[in-house]
Amino acid sequence: MLPIFENEKPMTDTRTLPASIEVLPSRFKAADGFLFPRGTRVYLTDIGAPETEAKMLDAARELSALGHQPVPHIAARRIASEDLLERRVSALANKAGVSSMLLIGGGLERPIGPFESVMALLETGVFERNGITDLAIAGHPEGSPDFSDTVADAALLEKQAFAARHGISLRIVTQFAFDAQAILDWETHIREIGVDIPVHMGVAGPAGLLTLIKYAKMCGIGKSASLLAHQPKRLMGLGAGYSPDNLVEPVEAEQAAGRHNGIAQIHVFPFGGLERSAAWLTGRGSWDKADDRPPLR
Repeated sequence: MLPIFENEKPMTDTRTLPASIEVLPSRFKAADGFLFPRGTRVYLTDIGAPETEAKMLDAARELSALGHQPVPHIAARRIASEDLLERRVSALANKAGVSSMLLIGGGLERPIGPFESVMALLETGVFERNGITDLAIAGHPEGSPDFSDTVADAALLEKQAFAARHGISLRIVTQFAFDAQAILDWETHIREIGVDIPVHMGVAGPAGLLTLIKYAKMCGIGKSASLLAHQPKRLMGLGAGYSPDNLVEPVEAEQAAGRHNGIAQIHVFPFGGLERSAAWLTGRGSWDKADDRPPLR
């Protein structure tokens, strides 16, 4: 059995996985923060918009003020200069109370600045200089259109080794997928090659089928897009919409049997809206009920 990792919420007797969630800074409103139980990790997406830096800083401040843990994305290939990287990380850490970040490649064929990869970001030392020693990196259970599985494996091992040398707490947050067995097989594979850091499994929150197909295609998840289009009954509950429980519950069942405990929690992409995802997470027990707090003025 894989160890239970430090700094992760322990499993309950029912093996219900805890959860983080992702939001777009440009669409985040302070009132949205009341949907989440206090202390939730809320990831702030970088989609490359011109206003990203200011919007991300504002959203991170609001989330910190509400008692949550903002986790901004830092996209290597979207950073135009070393000065911009330093300024962004410093502002988020020192003005918005950020203590954790997700580092991603950025999806561009050619970088707009000096950073080709996440390793290039790590090697600057900017995160350690600003007190950020809790970092997440991306994982791709169904592969990526941008690089081969062999390259992905080598990159995970390289980042893990760097983190160990520099005292960084590292976790993998995966792209969303819709095939539980593919996720379990991928987690088995990375353990076999020597990756032993915790995995946070990407899950699409409740949403309509057409919405899910659109996002799967946009994110380059070909296998999942095909599964959605050609085998939708595998992903549907008794109602009319997609049921993320059909993905999460098989993983929780594996953990109840003592397997795959390296999957420490789920990470929700709320394509059907924050309210629907929050209601689902609360209803299944992944989240405690959000605190009763007075409305914002």
